[in-house]
Amino acid sequence: MQLTHRGHACLLLEEQDQRILVDPGTFSDLDDLTGLTAVLVTHQHPDHLDPRRGPELLRANPDARVLVESQTAELLADQGLGGRLERLEPGGRVDLGPVELRPVGEQHAVIHPWVERIGNTGVVLEAGGTALFHPGDALDADPGPVDLLAVPVNAPWGKIAETLEFVRRVPPRRGVVPVHDGLLNDTGRSMYLKHIGDFGAEGGVEVLDLRGVGAATL
Repeated sequence: MQLTHRGHACLLLEEQDQRILVDPGTFSDLDDLTGLTAVLVTHQHPDHLDPRRGPELLRANPDARVLVESQTAELLADQGLGGRLERLEPGGRVDLGPVELRPVGEQHAVIHPWVERIGNTGVVLEAGGTALFHPGDALDADPGPVDLLAVPVNAPWGKIAETLEFVRRVPPRRGVVPVHDGLLNDTGRSMYLKHIGDFGAEGGVEVLDLRGVGAATL
């Protein structure tokens, strides 16, 4: 599969005739994205679904399947997109041509006691014997064995100790793909990636940093 980091939590996966976009949010580069076959949204926060550009993106890709977390589906239905929406149901499976999708997880991580928790459904995307897990904004789901683990690097709800525990609990066979980094400058981001690489497993874990490299075959 080919992966491109489109900024923050947004990944573009390409496999044969499939172009699958995950979490097109406010920090992401959404320009000139056409020919998409599916758009996946793990939850409703604007850094995962831009409230202005997200619907525009869907209208610019009229043939793309739109698979979204249940509460997010309700919000998009109010914008006239209800007829296209498919809900991500944890425990289910969706065939996207050569790519199999498995929704995993139900709730967003706790931000703090004064912010109500919302729905969050991560996605496992498997193609050609390679499985990628994008958790959205939660570290408690169990995706089973995966080759590539998209790891939220930094967030208001995040703590580096919990991030490292997540990587150790879901040890990827190939390595981790840093995402959710839009709030960091280069110096701070490098510090986070070093912690993840050094302590994400006994003896370290490979960090597959896709920022700025274009499409990478993994």
